[in-house]
Amino acid sequence: MIIGDLLSLEDLRIEVAWATSDQLAREVTGVTSTDLQDPARYLRPGELVLTGLVWWRPDELAADPVAAAQAAGRFATALRSAEAAGLLAGEGTHGAVPAELADACRRHDIPLLAVPAGTSFRAVTDRVYLRLWGELQHQAEDAATVPAAVRRDLLTLRHSGATPSELLTRAVTDLGLPHCSLLTSAGRLLGTSDPAASTSGTRVQRTTAEPNRRSGPGRPRTGSAARSAGRRTGLGEAGAPDAPRGSHVPQDVAEVAALAVGEPGVTPFDGWLLRPHSAPAPAAAAVLRGLAELLAPLAAHAHSTSAAQRQGGARVVDLLRGPARGHAGGDRSDAGLAEALHSCGLPADAALTPVVARVAHRPAAWAAVALAEALQEIDAPFVVAPDPNGTEPGRATGLCAAPEALVTRALEESWPGLRTALTAPRTAQDGISTQQSGFAAAVGPCSAPGLDSLRRALTQADWTIDSLPADGVAGSETLDSLAALLRGVPAGVRDAYRERLLGPLHAHDQVNPVSLLETLAVFLELDGSWSRAARVLHVHVNTVHYRVRRIEELTGRSLARLEDRADLLAALLCDPLFN
Repeated sequence: MIIGDLLSLEDLRIEVAWATSDQLAREVTGVTSTDLQDPARYLRPGELVLTGLVWWRPDELAADPVAAAQAAGRFATALRSAEAAGLLAGEGTHGAVPAELADACRRHDIPLLAVPAGTSFRAVTDRVYLRLWGELQHQAEDAATVPAAVRRDLLTLRHSGATPSELLTRAVTDLGLPHCSLLTSAGRLLGTSDPAASTSGTRVQRTTAEPNRRSGPGRPRTGSAARSAGRRTGLGEAGAPDAPRGSHVPQDVAEVAALAVGEPGVTPFDGWLLRPHSAPAPAAAAVLRGLAELLAPLAAHAHSTSAAQRQGGARVVDLLRGPARGHAGGDRSDAGLAEALHSCGLPADAALTPVVARVAHRPAAWAAVALAEALQEIDAPFVVAPDPNGTEPGRATGLCAAPEALVTRALEESWPGLRTALTAPRTAQDGISTQQSGFAAAVGPCSAPGLDSLRRALTQADWTIDSLPADGVAGSETLDSLAALLRGVPAGVRDAYRERLLGPLHAHDQVNPVSLLETLAVFLELDGSWSRAARVLHVHVNTVHYRVRRIEELTGRSLARLEDRADLLAALLCDPLFN
């Protein structure tokens, strides 16, 4: 363990009061808590010193700067003589760390970290020793680990803000490892050591599945007509999306086992993976595990930042999803929305594209994380948050300052990786349904940043996602047909409408060998052509005339009237047998 590892423990909220990158890379052998002004005799080399600064007397020293500097100097001298690794000063007694102590630590080359008042010393001590014990066990199991000199260099790079690609390049060069890439669990490339591989942000893992993207007018096709139409589905035509865009890491990367980087996270989309481009030698496998551990703080920081962004986005989503007036939750006006957008880093004067995502049978947080993962593909600011109304579990809403086509394309490219991550085996969690799930997303039209316009666009996205199955991606342009419009109608309403108009035909077909429903579907699909319908159904034209008259008798509708044809077509589109 090194001192800088304490900064990656987000729950402790420890911050640097004064330290250099070299000091943060110092090895830690233990931790001692003391409030003595001269604790040297009780310290061991390499230990951290944890103090509540009880020995510091601000009332007595405030009037005498020289005495204050001497008191701080004596304490720092004691730590230096005992070869302490660093000082952790608690802020619970005096508030901020005294400036005199920071100056003394600077003079004596002692890194100084501040422990906030809400963090207990017991928690700090426990975390340090748990980390040290874990390292001892790890070193016993894997003698070959990252050499200390290389580890220090990599930690220095990490603390200086180096990118994942820079860290991987240095590690591969210094450790003699095969080229490696750092990925999210959904396949987004975060960094790579291979200059011939993709740039950060592209997708690596692909599946043969494609997002079920709705498109086309959705005309009725059954029987021979459907078979002659080629790749068609009932009353609608499913258009496959364009091929995934962008360059990618070579295919053999996906065939080498990856190592988990950091904790797996709450959702299946949180994880990071370190994947070598070729199978490592046995001796290099342990080194790769050490490298994955060294990269873990990057993953923890990214997860913490994403969680904070979702919390900030909750206000924007609440403004869009909540009531227009009379709510105590904030200023529900264009001015209030502009302020909320600005606080989240979104432009208040640029067009925004609304997005709705759904992960069926899972918490809304899953949908929010998945949607944010997809929008990372776009070089544009965005905000995502779980839906606040809770009317349907597993839904999230987002806004992105990018054109609708770009947002839709990012979702289409991300869908295979998100679907793979969602279906990967996971340890059972309390409160998480075991039902099969899927990821669906719908994009609304790009709109001006006003409450009314964004709400209208969001309503269209809601309608579109309601028309999707468990899996799929759709843009607002798919809402261009009667079939697409009806798919957004609640299932209970569709069933009632279908039964009211087609119930007599269903009853007829159950006791007769001739299907009037199929005849109706073919007749409507062929625009009411008697002769073409007869050819498709392989019957005489007079038989078609007879069947149509029988349909009109049972339904009370005339197929000679356009309005009645539209009613029956809508009823067929509500029938899962034909749609």
